[in-house]
Amino acid sequence: MSPRAIIFDFDGVIVDSEKLANELLAAELTTVGLPTSYQDSLRLYMGRHWADNAAAIEARLGRPLPPDLRERISGSFHARIDEVGAVPGVQAFLDRTAHLPRAVASSSPVAWLRGSLERLGLAHHFGDRLFSAAEHVSRGKPAPDIYLHAAGALGVPPAEILVIEDTPTGAAAGLAAGMMVVGLCAGGHCGPDHGESLRAAGVERVARSWAEVEETVGV
Repeated sequence: MSPRAIIFDFDGVIVDSEKLANELLAAELTTVGLPTSYQDSLRLYMGRHWADNAAAIEARLGRPLPPDLRERISGSFHARIDEVGAVPGVQAFLDRTAHLPRAVASSSPVAWLRGSLERLGLAHHFGDRLFSAAEHVSRGKPAPDIYLHAAGALGVPPAEILVIEDTPTGAAAGLAAGMMVVGLCAGGHCGPDHGESLRAAGVERVARSWAEVEETVGV
């Protein structure tokens, strides 16, 4: 593996937000009449953008969601934002791979990406190379569109790009784009079986830490 560029997923890869986000989503869905556990939320909704998740939730619920549901979840999340830090090891990895072009390709809005990077002191690593499946392409992950969009912005062929992903949905998107993919299991949401879910999605290389990513890809 000798990548010429790296594209990072965001939640669960750079910012350790997935545990809190999925706890809150599960609680709100249960409140509105769709009993959902934290593990259900991880399995069904993690890694996808809100529009796709909302459609899937409404199909399961059998009726429209309350119009303020997303706002309620967001409010609860931001009330606890101090609990959300960087995934351990990511800053050192970014520092050591600064010679490689990089971008973020996420299902989350650009405002969240930029604000989080600024809050964590990591914004200088990416500049404006922040891409959202909810804003820049018509199809979200697992479609490859957002990764291909980011590759075009970097000017690097997909086959020469390394993708770092923590979800089966996102990993499938990177693989469908024809990129090298490493599955990362370093976030607070990653249980002992998380790596197997990534391998089931087709990922051949799984790392338990950012140091392992560095060893695996030799960057």
